[in-house]
This record gives sequence, C-alpha cells and structure tokens, in this order.
Amino acid sequence: MFRSCLLPVLILCVAATAPVQPHAQTGALFHLQEATIDDIHAELRSGRLSCVQLVQSYLNRIAAYDQAGPALNAIQNVNPGALKRAAELDAGFKSSGEFSGPLHCIPVLLKDDIDTNFMPTTYGSALFKTFVPRTNATIVNRLQAAGAVILAKTNMGEFAQGYSGSAFGDCHNAYDPGRSPSGSSCGTGVGVAANFAAVGIGEDTEGSIRGPASHGSLVGLRPTLPLVSRAGLMPFAPTRDTLGPMTRSVKDAAIVLDAIAGYDPEDPITARSYGRWPKTYTSFLVPNGLAGMRFGVIRAPMSRDTDTSAADYNEVQIAVTKTVAVLVARGAKVIDPITIPDLKEMLAASGGGGGSETEGAIDAFLARNPNAPVHSLREIVASPLVIAKRRAELGRSLGHTIQDAGYLKAEGARERLRALILRVMADNRLDALIYATYDHAPTPVPQSTPGTNRVLASATAFPAIAVPAGFFHDGLPIGVEFLGQPYSEGLLLKAAFDYEQATKYRHPPPLTPALAQEP
Repeated sequence: MFRSCLLPVLILCVAATAPVQPHAQTGALFHLQEATIDDIHAELRSGRLSCVQLVQSYLNRIAAYDQAGPALNAIQNVNPGALKRAAELDAGFKSSGEFSGPLHCIPVLLKDDIDTNFMPTTYGSALFKTFVPRTNATIVNRLQAAGAVILAKTNMGEFAQGYSGSAFGDCHNAYDPGRSPSGSSCGTGVGVAANFAAVGIGEDTEGSIRGPASHGSLVGLRPTLPLVSRAGLMPFAPTRDTLGPMTRSVKDAAIVLDAIAGYDPEDPITARSYGRWPKTYTSFLVPNGLAGMRFGVIRAPMSRDTDTSAADYNEVQIAVTKTVAVLVARGAKVIDPITIPDLKEMLAASGGGGGSETEGAIDAFLARNPNAPVHSLREIVASPLVIAKRRAELGRSLGHTIQDAGYLKAEGARERLRALILRVMADNRLDALIYATYDHAPTPVPQSTPGTNRVLASATAFPAIAVPAGFFHDGLPIGVEFLGQPYSEGLLLKAAFDYEQATKYRHPPPLTPALAQEP
C-alpha cells in the first residue's frame, strides 16, 4: 500500500528531528507550523535545516494527525519517493550552492484527480485505488521543474463531487472534525490548513478550491480558466474545470501561480492566455496595495438555500461588513451593496456544473489511459465500488452531449452573465467584486454547507481568490472572495495581500499543534 509505506517509521523520527536555531540576523525562531515558502528557503540557505529534515517533519505531522489524533483523513497516498527527492535536492544545493528553482524543496499536496506516474491517482474512487497513470499531469511536471517535492495525494470527493469518496471516505474539517471541510478539494484544504505541507494544489469546477479555503482559513485561487493547464486532470466540465493554489498566505499563492501558469500545447485552450501573465505575480504584492482600488460588494444571496434569518448568516454579514471597513481604512473605494439585476436567476440559468460535457470529456480522458481499470463514464456508473450517491449523480450525465438544446441554452445564459458582470464593473469602474464564499457556517458531516456563492466565478470562468475573513463564534473559519475580470490575477493578489497584511485573520487549527521536537 502506497498510503502506509512511510507511515510506520514516521513516529519514530519525531524525536530525532533536531531543534532549529534562531536566525542569526533577527533572532526569530523558524517554526514549521505556518512556515511560508520564504521562511523555508531562508532556513535552508542558513544550513540549519535540510530538505530531508523538512519533508520528514511534515510526514511526522501526517502520521500524528491524519489517521491518528483528530483523524482528519486528508491524505490518500504518501509519495514513497518524497524523502529520496529531498535528499537529491539537498545534494544538488550542497554541490552548487543554488536552489533548483523557485519552489526548491517546497512540499506540495496534490488533489488526487491530478495524474502522477510515480504513485496512484484514485480520483477519490475505490475503482481506481491502485491505478498509476503512465504520464504526469502538466502541472506536476511544472511543480517538479520548479524544485517542488510532491509530498502526497489528497482525499477528495469521488470524481470531484462532494467531500466523500469510496477510496478513503469523508474528509474532516481541521478546525472541527465533525464539520464539513467543503469539497471536492477537501483533502488539500484540510492538509494545508493542518500544516501537513507547505502548499497545495486544488481543482475548481463549481468552487472546489475556494470552498475548502473558506472552511480552512486559507487562501484559495481559482485562476482565469485558460491560465493553467488541465492536461492530466480528470475532467468533469472542461468549460469550468481549472487548477490553482491553496496556501496559508497570499504570497505563497503568487509564487505557486508563477510556477504553474502558462501555455501548454497539451491543453490548447491555454493558448488564449499566451502573453497575459506577468514575469512574476509577486510584483503585485506591494504595501498599501488597496489604496485607490474600487470594489463592489454583493450582499444578495446567490444560492436558493440561503437562510437570511439564520444566526450564522448574520455572522457572515458582520464579517463582510468588517472586510469593507478594512478596505476603506486602507484607502479603497467601496460600493456596498452593488446591485446586479436578476443575478440569482441568471446563475441558475447558467447550467450548474455543465453535466452535458461530462460523458464525452471523461470518455476521451480515459481513452488516453489504456491501463485504466475502466474506459468510460458508463462503466464508472455501473461499478458497485463507486458510492451510490455518486453513481446517481454521474448517471444523470449519461446520454447527454454539448449538442443538447438545454446545454446550448445554458451556455447562452453564461455568456449573458459574463457580459452583465463586465458591464457592472465597467459602469462602476470596479477592480473587483466582493462577496462571502458561503453565507452559512460549515455543516455537520456528511452534509453540504448551504448558501454557497462560489458559482459566480465558475459560471463566468473569471478569476476569484478566497481569503480568510475571521471566524464564527465557535471557531470555524469564514471566507470572502475577490472576483475580477479575466487575467486580473495580479490585481486580485494585490488586493488580497494588503487585506491579509491588515487583518492577519489566519491562525492554525488548535487540534494539530506543533509536535515535540518539531522545528
């Protein structure tokens, strides 16, 4: 079993991890918990920490907290080659004095619908529990080329729906294991929130990056759809599916985006982004970035199951009001609320998750994987290994194509929605729209949290970044989103960074504290 191949030895390594000394210049201690990319790189350069020590320390945390302790169930399979990769990076740095790239020795968690040829890719399903693809996804190659260590593949909603699958069951929220972590990139969100790795990669069709980010007090970026290659990602709705970073800080999200963005001939739609990304997204992370920016706040619920009389809805609105106050104090201009006529109805007309795309997309994807255990969506739906709810959901896509009249009608509604959002932004000279990611608090497992507003970015395929916006009275996280025009990731990161620096809402889950002798 790939999942257990490293775990039996990890607890034994905890006491062997040497304490890390203070930084020579600042006197500040390096802490693995909440460590950023910059923190890790500074410690590696100092010689006080090796890549092997770093990777082992994260593996220790997985062993202590994923199946033991609060049993978060975030990790599906640990990479059996992670420590070997770390040792190679140490050797390269020792011999050259140079890092291998901007993500040198940065441990990464990958949502398990992203193909890896060195360990299983399960898509959250027992049907694929031992399946190892023949090639890596483009994003995996780019991360490794930048120096990253793929630490583990994470639990996910089966075939990218919900937060439970037949492969490894439910994910559990790092702040309260009895509550929803949101899906379907639940394992990446929970793992990054609990400091099981430095950063993570999620996939977002209907909000699967931003939901777990909101429920995990994280930064989660859904990029403009053509910006990041999906080659090697099992699809659900190609006009909505995209990949992006899930991190504990805005700067880390920008650094990861630098590594993964760009044209890929294996995903031809990325040609639309050619020349539309900066030399580095970190150039937008400037002091006082919010000064002079303009925002519109969407207060009207976008989901039909939002209960505006609920106490947790009121807590969310208070958090949004506090967000507005921060923006204004930082020099931004805010229209609160902004009116978007018939928004809820237009979102409903835009067609949900694009199920008419699903059968054709999955069948074509499986055709490129001749060693897969099945080769069609119909076979997936027929398998008793897949949980019944998922079989029923996927079964509704069978027999439908992108030529269906209903699908074409929904695509027309999406185009009208894009035009409306762009017009509202132009008429009001807005840099971004702001809204709560969810209008309600995380629900008890296995329920889905009501009141999602994530569909706006998914339906338009516009970029959106979720950021921490505080906590409910019981300590569960609240998130807000900034949504911009296509290819405005730089502006969104600028706004999110200044907001983050002004608020510092993020704090780690109390249930996953530092281990004894952890750096």
